[in-house]
Amino acid sequence: MPVKGFYFITDSRLSRHGIVSDVKAAIKAGVEIVQYRQKDKTSRQMIKEAMLLRRICRKALFLINDRVDIALAVGADGVHLGQDDMSLPEARKLLGKNKIIGATVHNVKEALFAQKQGADYLGVSPIFPTRTKSDAGVAIGIKTLIKIRKKTRIPIVALGGINLQNAEEVTRNGADMVCAISAVVGKKDVYSEVMKFRKAFLG
Repeated sequence: MPVKGFYFITDSRLSRHGIVSDVKAAIKAGVEIVQYRQKDKTSRQMIKEAMLLRRICRKALFLINDRVDIALAVGADGVHLGQDDMSLPEARKLLGKNKIIGATVHNVKEALFAQKQGADYLGVSPIFPTRTKSDAGVAIGIKTLIKIRKKTRIPIVALGGINLQNAEEVTRNGADMVCAISAVVGKKDVYSEVMKFRKAFLG
């Protein structure tokens, strides 16, 4: 599991060029992790799409959002689980000890619980207000990010409302990796936008 870099999440609703094109551009830009997030397709469609993305992501970790069954079907490197998804111990039992499991958390209590249950990393979200994810909830702010960083020892991915103007504040206050969705896939050149983040804040 990388401890620094750009965490890329697909979004077919916001994408200007399609998620396959987006992922190719992200890989070219050197992203360390790609998460396939798809809410609007059938399981069969998701498997077909994820299989294609899996082949593209030979140089990056490929994770599936929510769906442990899809991750198993396509041989993904792991999953990312939300608070309402399958529990982490259940997912670990199905996936095995060598797969990566991340967990979305919104406060210190959830972060400590996820770490205790064996999460490999935390997706702390939403840091800032966002319209990318309808159920993202109220922005937790930098102060909560700082508190979570002080209480936990596993990598933190910061998500939600992150852009080139606020990413430095996020990385300075505890995030090991950042994820910007609309600020990347909603732009004309995904490759260039990812590179801006990497050069400016991630080394």
